[in-house]
Amino acid sequence: MQSAKSIMFSSIKRYSAKIICTTLLFSAFQANAQNNSPYSRYGLGDLVPTTNVVNRAMGNISVAYSDFLTSNFNNPASYSSFRTFLEDKSKKPVSGRVLLDAGINIESRTLRNPNQPEKFSSTYANFSYLQLGIPLRNNWGLSFGLRPVSKIKYKVSRRELLFENELNDSAYTEFDGEGGTFLPTIGTGFAIKNLSLGVNMGYMFGNKEFSSTRSVFNDSAVYNTSKHSTSSSFGDLFFNAGAQYLVKLSKQTSLRLGLAGNWKQNLGATQDITVQTVVPNANIGVAIQDSVYEQKGIKGDIVFPSSYTAGFVLQRTKAKGDGWLLGAELMQSKWSEYRFFGQVDSVQDSWQFRVGGQIRPEPTRNYFSNVTYRAGFYFGPDYVNVGSDLPQYGITFGLGLPIAPSRLSPYQYTIINLALEYAKRGNNDNSLKENLFKISLGLNFSDLWFNKRRYE
Repeated sequence: MQSAKSIMFSSIKRYSAKIICTTLLFSAFQANAQNNSPYSRYGLGDLVPTTNVVNRAMGNISVAYSDFLTSNFNNPASYSSFRTFLEDKSKKPVSGRVLLDAGINIESRTLRNPNQPEKFSSTYANFSYLQLGIPLRNNWGLSFGLRPVSKIKYKVSRRELLFENELNDSAYTEFDGEGGTFLPTIGTGFAIKNLSLGVNMGYMFGNKEFSSTRSVFNDSAVYNTSKHSTSSSFGDLFFNAGAQYLVKLSKQTSLRLGLAGNWKQNLGATQDITVQTVVPNANIGVAIQDSVYEQKGIKGDIVFPSSYTAGFVLQRTKAKGDGWLLGAELMQSKWSEYRFFGQVDSVQDSWQFRVGGQIRPEPTRNYFSNVTYRAGFYFGPDYVNVGSDLPQYGITFGLGLPIAPSRLSPYQYTIINLALEYAKRGNNDNSLKENLFKISLGLNFSDLWFNKRRYE
């Protein structure tokens, strides 16, 4: 007869194998990722949505969303929905449905100057998130994981005539940047009757690598090529919190209100600045010729701004699990608070309005009646401001595709979540427009731990 302990270790082994395989897959995707977004030069770079694939398919609504089969890390109050199951006789919690939620993005980006026919396109894949949810008791859950916050990757060149020079020299300048921000977290959420509260604690860390390489050309003189580089790394504790309140409108219909966000926080940082003369090299790009200036270990802070989201979800669920959901929310971020080593940047306060929903048909033997269908949209100005507002809007669609459990693991439940997103950033008033098509794939595994088996 199997003991509860042996069953627990069996479950751990299965989940450990899945986590290892998933992490290796993400590492391979991340290593091959290629991107070029000049707007990632500003602030902390291109911001990654703070939602899982389920919420992304619904226009990114998440602050009032709660589901025991997903880990909604945008509002830790939702962790209270992780379920602990009861034994029929003792009525004590003896098992919990543990969740492993992971996602990847495949993105295709097109950059275009409104006044020129040329365009640049790239396709790349990125790690999205890895999250584990564990029910501790009824109405109390724990979740921990890792996700990116932002990414920086661009390479831009410029040719110009130096008219202020009597020799009419020409110059070629190349701007490069890369880096990103990541956030591993651990959080908990609990419910007291209809009120749920939660908090996430994490360590936000990252780096920014900027350089500009400038070459000046003249028929009668030779100039050295110069390279200016700034390398910054940062990291510190980071907190965000949330609340949800459930209002029962009828036996099948409920209204859930949500509020979540983070306050302004400082991240400790160090910076290295170098100025060098370099020689172009076909194999490595440039070879260092001489160091003109160098300053290392400059101490400073990065001020991460406050951000708040409020919204609601109206949901109707029938006896067989079919029903619908509709939600809306407003997000506001105070990027005017952002500072990088005491310096302001070309960023501004931003907001985004989101609407989304899903439909679950009445389940039958037809597979597609067991699929969850999702859609949504969002709009609002981007936090980057280079001379003018940068409008941003997108539409989303998605599916929740259930996988039938096997005979060996009858309590295991697996869902493949798919989200499609088409977004635009910028218009003809901006110097650069971006079109983005994104496919997000989420793998959601759940199984029972501490399951005491009985034999007749």
